[in-house]
Amino acid sequence: MKFSYNWLRELVPGADAVPTDLSRLITMRTAECEGVEAAGVLLDRACAALIQSVEPIANTHNVKAVVDAGRYGTRTVVCGAPNCRPGMVAAYVPIGSKVLYGVVSDGMLASGAELGISRDHSGILELDVQAGAPLPGCVPDSIIEIDNKSITNRPDLWGHLGMGREVAAILARKLEDPVRLDLLPQGAAAIDVRIEDTSLCPRYSALVFDGITVAPSPLWLQYRLNAIGLNSINNVVDMTNYVMSELAQPMHAFDAGLIQGDAIFVRPAHSGERFRALNGEEYTLDPSNLVIADARGPIGLAGVIGGMDTAIGSSTKRVVLESANFQASSIRKTSAAIKLRTDASMRFEKAQDPMNTVRGLARAMELLRDLSPGARVVGGVADHKNELTRPSPIELPVDWLQRKLGRAIDSGEVRDILERLEFGVSEPRRGVFLVNVPSWRATKDITLKDDLVEEVGRMVGYDSIEPQAPLVRAAVPPSNPARKFQHDARNLFVDLGFTEVYNYSFLSEDCVRAFGLDPAQHIRVINPIASDQALIRTSLVPGIWRNITENLKHRDAFRLFEVGLEIHKQSDGLPDEIPHLTAAIYDRHGNGEAGLFELKRAAECLMPDAQACPAQAASFEHPTRAAEVLWRGEKAGRLFELRPSLVEVGRAAILDLDLRAVERLAGTEKKYVPIRRFPSSAFDVSVIAGEREQAGKLQSLVASLAGSLLESIQYLRHYSGPPLAEGQKSVSFRLTAGSAERTLSSEEVGEMRARIIEGMRALGYELRV
Repeated sequence: MKFSYNWLRELVPGADAVPTDLSRLITMRTAECEGVEAAGVLLDRACAALIQSVEPIANTHNVKAVVDAGRYGTRTVVCGAPNCRPGMVAAYVPIGSKVLYGVVSDGMLASGAELGISRDHSGILELDVQAGAPLPGCVPDSIIEIDNKSITNRPDLWGHLGMGREVAAILARKLEDPVRLDLLPQGAAAIDVRIEDTSLCPRYSALVFDGITVAPSPLWLQYRLNAIGLNSINNVVDMTNYVMSELAQPMHAFDAGLIQGDAIFVRPAHSGERFRALNGEEYTLDPSNLVIADARGPIGLAGVIGGMDTAIGSSTKRVVLESANFQASSIRKTSAAIKLRTDASMRFEKAQDPMNTVRGLARAMELLRDLSPGARVVGGVADHKNELTRPSPIELPVDWLQRKLGRAIDSGEVRDILERLEFGVSEPRRGVFLVNVPSWRATKDITLKDDLVEEVGRMVGYDSIEPQAPLVRAAVPPSNPARKFQHDARNLFVDLGFTEVYNYSFLSEDCVRAFGLDPAQHIRVINPIASDQALIRTSLVPGIWRNITENLKHRDAFRLFEVGLEIHKQSDGLPDEIPHLTAAIYDRHGNGEAGLFELKRAAECLMPDAQACPAQAASFEHPTRAAEVLWRGEKAGRLFELRPSLVEVGRAAILDLDLRAVERLAGTEKKYVPIRRFPSSAFDVSVIAGEREQAGKLQSLVASLAGSLLESIQYLRHYSGPPLAEGQKSVSFRLTAGSAERTLSSEEVGEMRARIIEGMRALGYELRV
């Protein structure tokens, strides 16, 4: 939100703080300022200049113009504007001399865009003043930019008057109210207004003007609007934007000659009703959208944008001015549904003051006198509204305020602060104030005495309060085992060299289909923040895949993991949120085996003795490299390589673990096993099997033949090549045998080894001995 320093000073005469100091005071007392920018820097030197002669410069589109620049004398200027002609009065700026196309150009003739007056750079600015005169109403300004998020709860601060009120309170100056309610005409209105649901439109005020002349706005108005980021359209539309920027009251002007019938209807849209907006777009509406309509149909989308069918144009002579108040949530929903946020909708969705509608009309009347001198009011104000009730006064004990604030403060200072902020204050009994909240602060802003503490605190300055730790008894928070377990899992994977990522919980339909998932099984977001985030994820894998595709552009190898929730739709009740850990190892080189084995090792670090058992591959998994991760007899996740078609280059292995299942299985009761008193014996066996034979299967077979004296079995390596036949491999295991009661004899160990060899040969396997 941008505020003009000059505009604020007009509203607060005597405000002598320089822009940077004022922005700092506003930050400390009211709202965060993001910076101060200069506007119209050239205007302090610019003046009107009469173009006396124009001479083309050979072989260019430029001309040599001789101008009478008043106090700067006669100057020669090179100009490339197509509208430069003799007898024209233009804006001259003495920016120094420079040789252009062989001509000494002393200064320049400027466009509205170059001066910061408008966005028009199609030609030099044409003036209707005497040569040498300054540009009327245009002087250098400073624009104070406020962070919108810091004024979300302050609808009054979306206009210069509201910010001016804050400045007046901060600097202890008087605020000049630009509104003259005595200008409003009395009598019957020239147009009828009918509100179908006053909960959606608490107030709608309108006034009809005749004798309007639509023309470009004067320079001062163009400049003021352009400085705060608004584009100049014409004098009528600019007037409504000026009122909005000053009073925070959005307004709209309809061409009365294009309104069908003699009434304006405020109603919900009919299902499927079409509306052609001022931005050239056509929208299909539904009953959740509030419209302004005439006898034919919608002429405005309430609180968002006006309609093309009643737009102000060069032929407009009669105007209906709308100044209304709408339910904040209704405007927000409509704006979000059609994906259009306007200056009006941003203000209405903050819950504007219903009392402000007639004030907006009064200000518009005064401005139209200057902007369209022939304009005259037809009839009185059409003002339809809910019964407006004043909020109940808030009782504020000063001693309670001091305790809450954490510092001593005189009751007279409290009263002075509140009255400077234009609260009504009385003291029914000593030390207790009765505070009446002004209407512009009563729309979901000030409702409790705690809110008044904040008003006093920010004005005295929070830096004046000595920091003190609260005297609160310390208590150990309740245990959260799931949080601790997930935290430990994160730390484990970080220690293994993985980098944690955070992804949105939303997916697009295209992404869901790419992974062979059914969009119908996903929860759909009613109002997605973007078109590619319409579904809530049921798997973390698509998000990790996106991380892989982005990072492989910059790195040859990396490790990533994410801990997040899979959210599954349920037939009844709330969705099921399952915590998952999904890890990925990418390598541009190699065949991908190393990544799978490393992820299996990572899984075993979290789940000792976990097994990877081959499983049917899903559509996004490598057809022959997919396995279920089993732990303590139950499925805990999946280990697989992404289907090569999903990875542009290289290989990506994925480990996807159900942390809820892993945590439950990890809680299995552990039994104490004493340290062995007797030594163990180890030996190796190498099984010759087919090249596609699974090492896990061979390990299980060897272990089953070893007998009860087997302590452990460990995979060592596999080998293929001479002297083995083609299509065969040798898989080696190390077996450790031992007993808790005695030292095994060499005969017992040899018997175990022989049993394994005979048993494996009986199953059709040869062993290398």
